[in-house]
Amino acid sequence: MSLRSAVAAPFQQKGTESMPESEFVVALSLDRDWFSPDQAERLVDLATGQGLLARDDETDEVLAEFDPAAVEIPEEFVPDESVLQEQSTFEKLLDRVVSAGTDKQTAVAEINDLQGRLGVTIEAAAVVYARRRGVEVGSEAEEAREELKVD
Repeated sequence: MSLRSAVAAPFQQKGTESMPESEFVVALSLDRDWFSPDQAERLVDLATGQGLLARDDETDEVLAEFDPAAVEIPEEFVPDESVLQEQSTFEKLLDRVVSAGTDKQTAVAEINDLQGRLGVTIEAAAVVYARRRGVEVGSEAEEAREELKVD
C-alpha cells in the first residue's frame, strides 16, 4: 500500500491525475525529500510495471491509473525504501486483494488454506482467491502462469 501512497502524493499535491515525469520525480525527491532522483525514477518504473502509472511518450507525462485523491496519506507518512524493490507475483496479488477491502491477515490465511486444498503454488492460489472476490488480476495471472512454465 505504501507504493500506492508514494505514487498518489505528488498528484494530490498538484491536484491532478497527470504531470510531466520530471515534475513527478522532483516532487518525490526534492519537494518531499523521500527519495534521490534516481530512486524516484526507479519508483516510476515500478509503478508503471504494476499498473499504477502510465507513461505518455508524446507529452513525457505520467498518468495515474487510479484515483490518487481517493488514497488516504497520513500526514507523517514517509515511504520506506523497500517500496523500490520488485514485488513478487504473490505480493502484487495480495496487495490487490487488500486494496479491494480484504484484511491482509485474513487473505494470507485463506490463500494458504486454498493452496493446501488445491495443491497448487501460492501464486496460483492467490489468483483463484482474488478472482473469487471479483478482483482484476490479468497481468498477475499471466505472471503466475509464466512462473508455472519455468518450474
